[in-house]
Amino acid sequence: MNAPAHVTSAADLVTRRTVGHSLEAPFYVSDEFFGLDIEAVFARSWIFVAAEAELPEPGDYVTVAVGQYSVMLVRDDDEEVRAFHNVCRHRGARILDQERGSVGNIVCGYHHWTYGVDGTLLHAESQAPGFDPTCFSLKSVQVRTVAGLVFICLAAQPPADFDEVAAHVEPYIAPHNLRHAKVAKQIDLVENGNWKLTMENNRECYHCAGHPELQRCYFPLYNFTEDEVPPALRPTHERFQKADAEARATWDSLGLPYATIEDLVGRPTGFRIQREPLDLAGESFTEDGKAAVKRLLADFPTARLGHLGFHTQPNAWFHFAADHAVAFSVIPLAADRTLVRTTWLVHADAMEGVDYDLDALTNVWAVTNEQDAAFVARAQQGISSPAYVPGPYSPTESQVEDFVNWYITRLKSHLEGS
Repeated sequence: MNAPAHVTSAADLVTRRTVGHSLEAPFYVSDEFFGLDIEAVFARSWIFVAAEAELPEPGDYVTVAVGQYSVMLVRDDDEEVRAFHNVCRHRGARILDQERGSVGNIVCGYHHWTYGVDGTLLHAESQAPGFDPTCFSLKSVQVRTVAGLVFICLAAQPPADFDEVAAHVEPYIAPHNLRHAKVAKQIDLVENGNWKLTMENNRECYHCAGHPELQRCYFPLYNFTEDEVPPALRPTHERFQKADAEARATWDSLGLPYATIEDLVGRPTGFRIQREPLDLAGESFTEDGKAAVKRLLADFPTARLGHLGFHTQPNAWFHFAADHAVAFSVIPLAADRTLVRTTWLVHADAMEGVDYDLDALTNVWAVTNEQDAAFVARAQQGISSPAYVPGPYSPTESQVEDFVNWYITRLKSHLEGS
């Protein structure tokens, strides 16, 4: 049985982690580990926070809460995305209260210190002689965009491998033209479980029988060799083999990269990207596999492109089809509560009710998210029991093991002061 967090230190629990098994209970249930996760992982890693399409015009902003941090993303007058701590340089008041909106200048509602969208202090009333406004610009947060996706890092010295990762993945994502997309819908779902359970659940398809809507169009990858495919999965496997061969021929003809690139453990910014076929019509994440949006994201000659799957450690995954893209971000709210934000992106000129039906576009992933939330809540409830002991991962859960190994490495690095 697991020792309580107050008996066994976090450092000891990190050190004694059993490879190939789930983590001990305090990792998922204790406030100590929640604080450590914010400090060691979310405040020191590149995390996905928004799509550029959420900030279409200069002055548009989005605020993001990560633990005790509040960050504002804003598109400046040069149409670049900037990020700042949402803290006034006067006496520290929260500046922007709303989750999103648009501003000319950024004005603190307390004493009306006024900043430009580039973060410079423009106005501070009744200051002493010699007051230098250039010393009181908003504190910047490191921000990078990759093919229309916005990542931030709260650390003063962020992981240096981001440029390398971006160079790998941008050629895969850029053809989907996200910089000329718009948000069709965004859903925030709070899961009653630890953020790591949310991520672990996403990193395996061992449970995918619980997603009947998704399984109609999505080929689950079980990591079986040809000889290991169970008889019940043989028809699906053979259908996948045929669809994969056809898709590769199409991707080759269009010059779309599709080979798997995976580096989930060995770098600070772990990632995986791969293009895969879809089932049925092979076009989109819909119940019949047909495109949900008539106006495709880019000038593709066919909608039958399957999907591009991309995920990053610690908090995001993405699916890019010919007709739309879906971005998922995960933000811890408490030891047992996690925000999952899902954003559907379509071509900027696609018209709801003309080019797409919103329910048809969103239904598969909206239902799947609700199902996953129920699975995560069940896991949290079970792990909270004194009877819980870590169990072994299945060979099909290799990416869960990769995620946990990456996470433990981050905690060790932080606890050792490196």
